[in-house]
Amino acid sequence: MVFPILSPDPATNKEAHFLKYPIYVGGNRGRGQIYPDGSKSNNTVYNSSLTGKVSKIFRKEKGGYEITIDDISDGHKVVDIVPAGPELIISEGEFVKVDQPLTNNPNVGGFGQGDAEVVLQDPLRIQGLLLFLDQLF
Repeated sequence: MVFPILSPDPATNKEAHFLKYPIYVGGNRGRGQIYPDGSKSNNTVYNSSLTGKVSKIFRKEKGGYEITIDDISDGHKVVDIVPAGPELIISEGEFVKVDQPLTNNPNVGGFGQGDAEVVLQDPLRIQGLLLFLDQLF
């Protein structure tokens, strides 16, 4: 993002000084976690649907995973589907609990903020520097 800034002229405004002025700009990155129909997007954490052992992780051809979890209470299998995007933090053979994250959280730091400093310079100093560098090179 570029913000046009009109710097004050210390020759006409005695309140302006040649110092560093911090500028803080923040903005929401717009990462949604749920679609209007209630399904999760690929910008959210996917959790285990039950407590059990991860018996199989199948990587789909177009990205994403099918994670088969064996229920430890009655032995039935459940397949949790993770779309392309999130990174898995579990592996085959691991025991997982219900609602335990299967993927990383891509929304850490969802609100972006950048810091910058603006240094007001006397135009004659900049011109002098350019002339000096021109003589050197």
